[in-house]
Amino acid sequence: MAKIILLVEDNPDDEELTRMALEQSNVANELVVAHDGVEALDYLFGTGAHAGGPLPELPAVILLDLKLPRIDGLEVLQRIRAQERTKRVPVVVLTSSKEEQDVLDSYGFGANSYIRKPVEFDKFFDATKQLGMYWLVLNEFIPKPGR
Repeated sequence: MAKIILLVEDNPDDEELTRMALEQSNVANELVVAHDGVEALDYLFGTGAHAGGPLPELPAVILLDLKLPRIDGLEVLQRIRAQERTKRVPVVVLTSSKEEQDVLDSYGFGANSYIRKPVEFDKFFDATKQLGMYWLVLNEFIPKPGR
C-alpha cells in the first residue's frame, strides 16, 4: 500500500502545482489535501468531518503551508508535535514566507525541514521531486507499534 502524503495548502494554484509536480516525478503516493489547519487536524486526529470512524493511516510526510485560514501552520505543527500519535511524523514546512521568525518558529516547534516555495514551475517541480525522493523513498519510516 502506497504511503500517504498530507498536503496542507489553501492556495488552489499551489495545490495543483504540487499535484502536477508529484505526478510528473512519478510519485504514486496518495495525496490527501487539507485546505486549512482545522481540516488537517481533523484528518490526523479523527475529529470533525473524520469523527466516528477509524483513525486514518498516518501520512509518510506532511507538507505544511504556514499561512492558513482558521488555524495557521505553526499552530498545526505545535498540535502535531504535542500528540503521541503524530509527534514523530515528518513535517516539511512548504511556504512562501520569507520571514526569518517563521523559519525559527518552524524549527523550534519541531519541523523536519523548511522549504520556501519557488515561484517558477521548474524550480517547484525540482523541489517537489527531491522531496518525494527523500521523504518517500530514502527516509526510514516510523515502525508501527507491535512490529
